[in-house]
Amino acid sequence: MQNWIPIFPEQASTFAWQVDALYAYLIVISVAFSIPIVAAIFAFGIKYRERGKFATPEEMHGSMVLEVTWSIIPFVVSMTIFLGGAIIYFQQYTPPDDAMQVYVVGKQWMWKMQHETGQREINELHVPVGRRVKLTMTTEDVLHNFDVPAFRTKADVVPGRYTYLWFEATKPGKYHLYCAEYCGLNHSGMIGSIIVMEQRDFDNWLSGNVSGQTPVEAGKDLFENKLGCASCHSGGQAARGAKLENIFNTQIALVGGEKVTADDNYIRNSILNPASQVVEGYQPIMPTFKGQVTEEQLNSLVAYIKSLSPNASATAAKPAASAPAPATPAAAKPASK
Repeated sequence: MQNWIPIFPEQASTFAWQVDALYAYLIVISVAFSIPIVAAIFAFGIKYRERGKFATPEEMHGSMVLEVTWSIIPFVVSMTIFLGGAIIYFQQYTPPDDAMQVYVVGKQWMWKMQHETGQREINELHVPVGRRVKLTMTTEDVLHNFDVPAFRTKADVVPGRYTYLWFEATKPGKYHLYCAEYCGLNHSGMIGSIIVMEQRDFDNWLSGNVSGQTPVEAGKDLFENKLGCASCHSGGQAARGAKLENIFNTQIALVGGEKVTADDNYIRNSILNPASQVVEGYQPIMPTFKGQVTEEQLNSLVAYIKSLSPNASATAAKPAASAPAPATPAAAKPASK
């Protein structure tokens, strides 16, 4: 769709035009089929209206040409719609490996963001233009939905797991951020802004804001000091907890023979529900940290454990629908007292 059409927001991301093109194609197809069908209904209703009681209609025979035509044309149309939607969907929900990382936590009724350099924001997210940005999202309470209409992208933010969204803004500006999933009484007030800046302005913004600890630094502090995880996961033959170095994005063997991929959700689940995925060769002695760490602390712990695998791909998310299925237990015993 074009920016001059008032009912559509402006296009401000790399795949916004693709989404609009698909919608335009759907509208054209709908109009192209609807008008002839409605016209035919009226024409046939008049032409074949009843002229006499108990009249015997003319016998009609099938037409192979007609049968083939109205089978092939809808098939071709439906396949082009499917392929167009599948391509756009795959692009939108497959985060690139080189994207800038931002952690997002939804909460009634606000958005809390943290950059990989440590800067925190509430209901605002500053990003540079022309830079790929990956959001790793979760929520403290109920289901939310992170929606940026100008970018033509949105994704559910689901309790108890991570979901992912990425975009690349194409022009500087301030763009609306909404929660697009009813989440309670003040749902309509859960709004914010994505502020897209030139790279130089973004660098100045970063340098002018107190960063504090980065997620990796905060996670290391929690792991080694505050939670005492290092006492079991320090490595070596005497360690009571599973090895954490270089596990990210690898296959982990669990007790019972199951193998799982050590992605973000696996690490998260290992911290909150360690008994559900005991690593082969270890005893189920790790306590749960559910209710003892906040979502921000979980993000930091996951970021730190991922940093112990420097050669692993940074992208652990697979394409996910805007309403993802419940999380599958992941796989390693990252934190233990």
